[in-house]
This record gives sequence, C-alpha cells and structure tokens, in this order.
Amino acid sequence: MKNDLPVSLAGLSGPAGFLRSSEPLSLSPVPAPATSLLEEAADLLVVHLDFAAALDRCERGCESLASDPDCESSAEVKCSLCIVGIQALAEMNRWREVLSWVLQYYQVPERLPPKILELCILLYSTVKEPHVMLEVDSYWLRDLTNQSLPSYGILMELHVLHVLLPLGQFVEAEELVQGCDAFNKEQQLEALRTINERRCQWVQQEETQSAPEEQPATGREKLLGSVSRKLLTILTALRKALGSMSSHFCSSPYKKMLLAALIIWLVVVRLDPAAPTSLPFLYRLVQLCHQACMAVFSPLYRPPVQD
Repeated sequence: MKNDLPVSLAGLSGPAGFLRSSEPLSLSPVPAPATSLLEEAADLLVVHLDFAAALDRCERGCESLASDPDCESSAEVKCSLCIVGIQALAEMNRWREVLSWVLQYYQVPERLPPKILELCILLYSTVKEPHVMLEVDSYWLRDLTNQSLPSYGILMELHVLHVLLPLGQFVEAEELVQGCDAFNKEQQLEALRTINERRCQWVQQEETQSAPEEQPATGREKLLGSVSRKLLTILTALRKALGSMSSHFCSSPYKKMLLAALIIWLVVVRLDPAAPTSLPFLYRLVQLCHQACMAVFSPLYRPPVQD
C-alpha cells in the first residue's frame, strides 16, 4: 500500500489549484443552488477542514447542474466543484477514487476540462502512480477538439514529463513530441533533450541497482570456490596418508617387526649376550627376525581366505 498519508494539492500552482472561500467567483449567472454549494464546499474545505462535508456539497452541486450540462457558466461551476471535490478526496486519503469520481460527471476522458486533467496528472504523479493517467491522457490528447485548445501544449508537456518518462516509455515520448504541432522547434529540441537525459538516468539507475547484487556475489563465489578446492585437496591427501599409515601399522608384518625391536631392546639393555642364560632368548630373537623379514619382503601379503 503506497502513500497512506493524506495527499494535499494546495501547494500546486497554476489553474489547477482549488478555489478558496476568500476568492471571488467570476462566473456568469448560474442556478443559485450550485453557486451556493460551491461557496459552502470551499469554506468547509479550507476553513473548517471538514473534507467529507465539502465532498458532499460538491456532489450535490454537480447533480444540480446535470439538467443543463452544455451551458458555459454551468460548466465553469461544475469544473470548480470537481476541483474542490478532488482536493477533499485527496485530504481523506481517497485519491484512488479521484479519476472514477470525476468521470462519473464527465462520462468520457475526452470531455474532461484541461484544469481537471492537469490536476489529476499532478495528483497521480505525486503519489507515484502515473500509469493511472496513461490511457486517459492518450484519449484526451488524441481528440481533435482538445488539440485546438490553448492549454493543449501544457498538458502534452505534463503528460510527457509526469506520465511517460516515469514509466520509462522514452520512444513513445519522442514520437509524441516530434508529432506535436503545439510545440515550436525550440520547444521540441528542449523536450527531446530532457527525454535523453531521463533515459540516461534510467539506464544508470538500472545498472546501479543490478551491479551491487551481481559483483559481490561473483567475487564471493570465486573466493569460496578457490578456498574450497584447496581445502578439499589438502583433506584428500591427508586422508590418504593417514589411511596408508594406519593400514601399514595395523598389518601383521609390522606388528612382528615392532615385537622383534622390543625383544632386541630387552636383550641388549637387560641381558648379557655372553651369559649362558641368554642363549634361548637370542635364538628366539633370530627366529622372530627371520619370520618378520620373510613376511615384510614377501611378494604379496594376503590375509587368510575364509570359506
């Protein structure tokens, strides 16, 4: 869930700013209920901060004008009521409902007043969801009647900067700018320069986001792989050496040689070879040495086979 805080549009400059109760209404004669509801909605929004009540007055005012939708003065009041209603919805964190709420009074995107379309573009750009306006803007900008409006170039620029470029649609933006008659040559070059700059920033951002994930992982894998291979080689050699030593020392010939060495040490250190009592031990020692040599230097030592 994005942007759970109320969105305020009071700081937006230009014609899209909502009406304040202190501002005089320069309107042609219109039905009194709609005008009074507009003034009351502006007071509730700005002075009393009662956003729900302000939205209710806007809805009632728009419904009262439904009987004469083509009257110019009624259209101006209706547009002002919708602008106040959009601000009230944003303040109540109901900005997701703005577009559908406005379209229920204008039916199709092509009939949206430029002020309301501008406000919607800035609103959804502020909350980081420009894709909401992509299709609506396209319908509005393709309409031939809208292309003759003085504000068409401004809305085209807003669409490019706040909708297409944040979505990474650089080719579409270039085609739109190059085919826009509302831009002169200088404005086209400036817009194309901006598109190229945003494209470079987009590419650099993607490379920056992907590089920290790939490079350290590659270096870490190389380091771990090298250490693992060396360690595995050392452990394998050590295991073979220990296995060979264990098999040699546990074999019967080596046991006999160790026993013969022990007897030699006992005879030499503890006994006198010249004494008659030492002769049996010396004879037995010679026999053990002969057996040990035969066992060690035999062609192949085979353990006894059991059936």
